[in-house]
Amino acid sequence: MPTSPEFAAAFHALHRGPEPLRLVNAWDPGSALLMQSLGAPAVATSSAAVAWARGYGDGDHLPIETLVPLVAAITRKLKVPLTVDFEGGYSADPAVVGANVAALIDAGAAGINIEDGSAEPELLCRKTEAVRTAAARAGVPLFINARCDVYLRGLVPPEQRVAELLARGRRYVQAGADGLFAAGAREPGEIAAICAGMDGTPVNILAMPGVPAAAELARLGVRRVSAGSGIAESVYARIAALAGDFLRDGDGQPLGREALPYAELNGLMSR
Repeated sequence: MPTSPEFAAAFHALHRGPEPLRLVNAWDPGSALLMQSLGAPAVATSSAAVAWARGYGDGDHLPIETLVPLVAAITRKLKVPLTVDFEGGYSADPAVVGANVAALIDAGAAGINIEDGSAEPELLCRKTEAVRTAAARAGVPLFINARCDVYLRGLVPPEQRVAELLARGRRYVQAGADGLFAAGAREPGEIAAICAGMDGTPVNILAMPGVPAAAELARLGVRRVSAGSGIAESVYARIAALAGDFLRDGDGQPLGREALPYAELNGLMSR
């Protein structure tokens, strides 16, 4: 079902709450429904987790023809907004990126992340303009979260990161972005400087080791915190441990420890 303007507007409003929006990242309808059942006010996808679950590597390798029906399958039962990790838009051509996001809106997405990677900022500006045009054509105030990879990819020396990220972030907002994803920023002073420098634009931080918890991030000015691929990475570690032990000794006892009961999971998915 296409995204309603009201649903997208509700997702925007979550960035103006008293605390930062805490986004858990799912990879299929089942994981999204489980996260919703735990009280998540919105759910995000993780591009890495989505790709891995389908046997692809992260990094624009997943075909858009695979992503769109997945988003539709998630939103079919989800009652909270879904924001989609859109990587680089799955094309270097802004016109194609616009068409791709139109398909995601038609599948029910209320927001997207779109990243600059190692490309020149001008390319993400043109992609963002194309996304905003496609959303306006659909009549949906899609939340565009521009992910700046200055930190994650080490694009400039450490002492230049804040200034470079702010310069890019302001350009992305001028092009139509609603938020800035400062993925990889960890140090409190730098996070505070980024938030102050974005003049009220919601800043998103990626939760990872060394990053302050949400309460401290709120004090620094952060409006959104994402789990990213961290939950999926932990899930895969648990799968590897259980499967490895079972292949070694064939003992079913550990499979029942710390497991959600079959009836509970089946009931959740059957509603």
